[in-house]
Amino acid sequence: MIRVIAMDMDGTLLNSRKKISPRTREALLRAQERGILLILASGRPARGLTEFARELEMDSHHGLLVCYNGSKVVDCQTGEELFNQAMTVEEGRAVLEHMKKFDQVRPMIDRGEYMYVNNVYNQMIHVDGKEFNVIQYESRGGHYKLCEKDDLAAFADFPLNKILTTADPEYLKAHCQEMMEPFKDSLSCMFTGKFYFEFTAKGIDKAKALDAVLTPMGYKREEMIAFGDGYNDASMLAYAGRSVAMANGVEELKAQADEVTASLDEDGIALVVERILK
Repeated sequence: MIRVIAMDMDGTLLNSRKKISPRTREALLRAQERGILLILASGRPARGLTEFARELEMDSHHGLLVCYNGSKVVDCQTGEELFNQAMTVEEGRAVLEHMKKFDQVRPMIDRGEYMYVNNVYNQMIHVDGKEFNVIQYESRGGHYKLCEKDDLAAFADFPLNKILTTADPEYLKAHCQEMMEPFKDSLSCMFTGKFYFEFTAKGIDKAKALDAVLTPMGYKREEMIAFGDGYNDASMLAYAGRSVAMANGVEELKAQADEVTASLDEDGIALVVERILK
């Protein structure tokens, strides 16, 4: 019996217009009425998830927000932090100092309502032959105000849940090994999209966060179904008793999953949830 539904956000729950479709919303509302726990699991911070949680009425059902790829979990009804494992100040500063060697990499960090970058006007990367304003995209998605800091490493005197870096996909692919080399044994370093490379505390992923909070709550992994589309969803799908990849997902994830559903614009989640509820 399914008692937990865990979902990635971008590329999975949200369609290409960054919305939850009416059919998917209705299916997930019905699931909660049946007592199924909903979990949003994303690289986003909590402030980038709360509007969607409210739309799904998760704030009335103790739904969970797995943020920063698993380094923090929040009960979206009470606001309580159920799990939090950030990098140390020294680890965060070391990453930010190392990123200075890569002239096309743009690091981004957050604190409170602000996202901090070196240059708010150095916004554009090239993705699939088109220019993309990545700083605007990230700041709007997380509901952040933007602030410039010439030296992020010197500024970051507080623990960071995540350091997000971005560049043209070709540049990141060519330099990712060098970017992660000093930290490969001490931090989790991974692609979360073709133009995103992220750093979190060692061992952090979505599966660890889920296990840390669900086991004490009395849920079993066999009772969970998980949906995802990207590399950073692999641990979550491996953890869940039933795993579903989106048709628009990366090939490696689709090969791993128990099932491949329709794409983000074809109500892929709703199709599966409706079957569960029958």
